[in-house]
Amino acid sequence: MAEAVSPSYPTREEVDFVIVGSGAAGGVMAKELSTAGHSVVVLEQGPHLKAEDFHHDEWAIDQNLQHMWGRTQGYPQTFRKSENDVAEERETVCGYAHNVGGSSMHYSGNFWRLRPIDFREASVRGTIAGTNFADWPISYNDLEPYYTKVDWEIGVSGLQGPWDPPRTREYPCPPMPIKGSDVLLERAAKSLGLNPYPAPVAILSQPHNGRPGCIHCGFCNGFGCEVNAKSSSLVTMIPLALASGNCELRTGCTVHRVNTNDKGRVTEVVYWDGDGNEQAQRVKAVVLCANGSETPRLLLMSETSRFADGLANSSGMVGKNLMFNGYTSVAGLFDEPVNAHKSVPATRVVHDFYELDPALGFYGGGGIDGRHPSRGTPLGYALMSGSLFGGASWGKEYKDKLAHDFAHVAAFDGHTTSLPVSSNNISLDPEVQDKFGRPAIRTTYMDHPDDLATMRWFMDKTTELMETAGASNIVGDYPENGQESNVHLLGTCRMGNDSDSSVVDASHRAHDVPNLFMCDGSSMVTSGRGQPTMTIMAMAFRAADLINEAAQRNEI
Repeated sequence: MAEAVSPSYPTREEVDFVIVGSGAAGGVMAKELSTAGHSVVVLEQGPHLKAEDFHHDEWAIDQNLQHMWGRTQGYPQTFRKSENDVAEERETVCGYAHNVGGSSMHYSGNFWRLRPIDFREASVRGTIAGTNFADWPISYNDLEPYYTKVDWEIGVSGLQGPWDPPRTREYPCPPMPIKGSDVLLERAAKSLGLNPYPAPVAILSQPHNGRPGCIHCGFCNGFGCEVNAKSSSLVTMIPLALASGNCELRTGCTVHRVNTNDKGRVTEVVYWDGDGNEQAQRVKAVVLCANGSETPRLLLMSETSRFADGLANSSGMVGKNLMFNGYTSVAGLFDEPVNAHKSVPATRVVHDFYELDPALGFYGGGGIDGRHPSRGTPLGYALMSGSLFGGASWGKEYKDKLAHDFAHVAAFDGHTTSLPVSSNNISLDPEVQDKFGRPAIRTTYMDHPDDLATMRWFMDKTTELMETAGASNIVGDYPENGQESNVHLLGTCRMGNDSDSSVVDASHRAHDVPNLFMCDGSSMVTSGRGQPTMTIMAMAFRAADLINEAAQRNEI
């Protein structure tokens, strides 16, 4: 089939929608709005890569990670633990990919739904000191049809587990075959009275919607997929958007402002194109899907006399309540090869601790899965750790140990909650700029004590699992002094019914600007338990339906 011809809309002629970002949410928005007949322009900062661009060898990790742009590419970030600290320049604090498909191109593919409790937890648990813990303005039932739509439109492999929330349709693809290291996780979990089950993953176990099944090459986490079996926006949503004949994808575009008129309505999106020329696309409505750090930065940079604290920020909540999701990792060395590097990152998950007992004295919960500790490449393992388990650090003995350990090591990882704290935020650094002169993203972050307690609890539990699995040597790690980076960027433009405490309403429309919408990780009110991408895509499908309905009523 011939490749669709993308339209070329003049910048000074008004299009229906400009979508900023082409990742998990932006790809969905582009497909849904364009196939509904709207004229759509998608602005993406990075390149449009194809399957053949992903070279899966050990050195390719650099080729892939270069799209996680940082200081070396002219996009510095800064970090501090509190507002009393001086922010230090870092390579990357908020990790995300700049390419068509966004971070969905590089993610591990772990695809957990939120559960009903996640949407109403504040009402059930009560207030938590030092946080902005709140209920969502929508319920699991509101989102369930869209979770199912994600399953079937992009292709998810799995099997209903004992702790999974209710679903109206089974997975479109059967679960991935279990790999050696996860056999050990499954046996250990069952011996402790737990209920492991196949991990739901956005990777095809069999052909689906014209794409092939996984070839089990092991290059998933941090890599683009060379056969298009990983269900990124790049290969699922963007092609359909372009095939509509209504969507123009512009790459190499760095957005720096959203302009408004004297009535407070969005009129144009200002950006630099790939040649460094400033452009301004006239538009009827804007949808920001730039992620939980770039979306608030863009709003803060779009201040005017009418919006003195940043666009859509009358609540003062833009950039606030940043949540990272917590993590722990326990690595174990086994006498026999366990080959954790083979196949997809995770094939089994343990969700018995999704909600921890409040009697423990802290809020939290999460899930546990098995992985290789180094993204599954020998070179990555060597560069990551030297030797996790001690011994020689140079020479032949060192290399022999690395070669041995690589196939004999497995990690059991915990993925946990994060609480929304106002002091954890994204702001504009007043001292550091990127290569375009934009203020650098300044992250202020320190995990709430309950988050740290949860991570510690999960590390203890995964250590117990690793001991039960029979590891001969065990090392564990969690950020006991607080996280200083992450790829889950949540909560910074939260949704809510109250315009004084949220940025967008339940339909993702900005409270302050009637033709401005936001849908990405920034919209989330609570963090969920470690894997937010499926929820972000489900929110995008729902938001697109509501936006289309509003457009039909001439209410945009």
